[in-house]
Amino acid sequence: MRVIIVGAGKVGYYLAKTLMEHGHSPYIIEKDKQRCTHVANTLDVVVFHGDGSTMEMLEMAQADHAEAIVSVTGLDQDNLIACQLAKQVFNVPKTVARVNNPKNAQIMKKLGVDIPVSTTDSISHLLEREIDTSAMKQLLSLNRGEAAVYEIEVPKNYKMSGIRLMELRLPEESVIASITRDGQLIIPRGNTQIIGGDKLLIIAADKVIFDLKHKLEIE
Repeated sequence: MRVIIVGAGKVGYYLAKTLMEHGHSPYIIEKDKQRCTHVANTLDVVVFHGDGSTMEMLEMAQADHAEAIVSVTGLDQDNLIACQLAKQVFNVPKTVARVNNPKNAQIMKKLGVDIPVSTTDSISHLLEREIDTSAMKQLLSLNRGEAAVYEIEVPKNYKMSGIRLMELRLPEESVIASITRDGQLIIPRGNTQIIGGDKLLIIAADKVIFDLKHKLEIE
């Protein structure tokens, strides 16, 4: 997943680091030259020096190819503008903005920001739920968001149709609780196959969502 991060402070830096560890491709835009140098020297990411709330910088970062933009500067107005430009001009599918003043969260939502976030620790998890799990429908959040129950509809032309659960090697912190096939409920075991058209009910921790989707090879 290609993600543009506006702001390379502590939040932006660790967000980029986390996304890289999960196999994503973050691109950073930062006004401060020293921060740009620090990020470029410590992380293997592309860093742009400039104002991420301008059309010129977003164009330079090829926002039209991004799947998400996350603006995490210390200024709510800059985060709002970056997200609005990304959505309206570059058609970025998902916009996430850090909200430094929680009172601004509802305003940002009304003005077009998909996900205003005031608790920055959860940004990477939110991204994985909203972007990487587009084929997964979250039914229920568990333990204050640390895990969730998901429904996945396996495509009819599933390229791994017929694979057995034991062959998938799913993350330890995930379990396929049930499979619905042609209206029939199946309680799966290790030798149960996954067939195109199945509906899977999965319980998984937030931190393994990306790996889970990768193992299932469901887009």
